[in-house]
Amino acid sequence: MRHVQGSRFEVRGNRTRSVLALCALAASGLLAGCRQDMQDQPKFIPQRGTGFFADGRSARPQVANTVARGQLHEDAYFYTGLVDGKEGNAMPFAVTGTVLARGQERFNVYCAPCHSRVGNGAGMIVQRGYRPAGNFHTARLMAAPLGHFFTVMTHGYGAMPDYSAQVAPQDRWAIVAYIKALQLSQDAKPADAPPGARIESLATISESEGFTDTNFANEWGLPPTAIYGTPNNQDNGIPAELPPSANGKYPAAQPTNTNKQ
Repeated sequence: MRHVQGSRFEVRGNRTRSVLALCALAASGLLAGCRQDMQDQPKFIPQRGTGFFADGRSARPQVANTVARGQLHEDAYFYTGLVDGKEGNAMPFAVTGTVLARGQERFNVYCAPCHSRVGNGAGMIVQRGYRPAGNFHTARLMAAPLGHFFTVMTHGYGAMPDYSAQVAPQDRWAIVAYIKALQLSQDAKPADAPPGARIESLATISESEGFTDTNFANEWGLPPTAIYGTPNNQDNGIPAELPPSANGKYPAAQPTNTNKQ
C-alpha cells in the first residue's frame, strides 16, 4: 500500500517538474526576443555626413520620379485647366445639378464678397472701397474659355490672389460651371424662354409684390467708393469693359488700369 502511495507522489512530482521545465523554456524564448539589436544598431544622425555613401550625405535623396500619395495628377487638364499650355474650353467631368449646387455654394463663400452674387464685380468688399473685381458679364469674360476661370482661381490674376489652397480642384471646376450658368442666366433674353412662358420684368414683379425699395431691379452700377475711393484717384483698377450706369445713380468711370480678371 505504501508502495502505491509512493508511486502516486512520484508521478505528481514528475508532472510538476515537466510543467516547470516548459515554463522555463517559454520564458527563455521570450527573453530571446528582448535583444537590443534594434536599439543598438548603427544609424545615421540627420544632417550629419557619412563616409558610407560616395556623396558623403547620410540623408538620401528621393528616388527619381517619386510621387507622394494622392499627388500623381495623371489628368493634367483637371489640375491645370490648360491644353498644350493654352486655356481649355471644356469641363473635365459631367455637369449635373449637384455640381452646380456645389459651385454656387463655393462661389457664394469665396467669390461673392468681391464679385457679388450676380457676378458683376460689385461685391460688398468692393462697395466698401476695395478695387473693383472682374465683371463676369463683359464681352471678354462671356467669351473666355472655361480654363481661364480655373487658372485664375489657381494662380490669381491682377489684384486677385490665388485660391488654390482654399478651394480644391474639384470645387474650382464646380465654380467654373456655376459662373457659366450665372452668365447665361443674367444674359437671358425673352427668346430663350420656352414657348408659352409668361415673361415679366423684375421691376414689374417687385411692384406687384408690394416692394417699396425696387433698387435691386435697376441696371447695375458700381458704387462711388469703388470708382473714386482709391487714394488720390490713382490706379483705381476699373475694368475697361465696365458699362456706363444706366440708372443714373453712379457716374460712368474712365478706366486707368485694365489689369483685371
